[in-house]
Amino acid sequence: MLEKPNKKKRPLNRYLVLTSVPFQIGITIYLGAYLGKLLDTKYAFEKPWFTIAGVLLALIIAMYSVIQQLNKLNNRDE
Repeated sequence: MLEKPNKKKRPLNRYLVLTSVPFQIGITIYLGAYLGKLLDTKYAFEKPWFTIAGVLLALIIAMYSVIQQLNKLNNRDE
């Protein structure tokens, strides 16, 4: 016997995806800062240029990823 899909699962699934977004952003920015810090110690600049660039690049990548996920979520609901 086939059961009809339960519509209550969709909002729960959406919330689960949205709760992972802050962790994804945090991990991406942490990795960018860590890589930048490693490069700064290797090349020994006066200012932490690689750390700044790593954080900014990671922030751009994280925002792009979040926007893509939200677009997929919105398109799936339509």
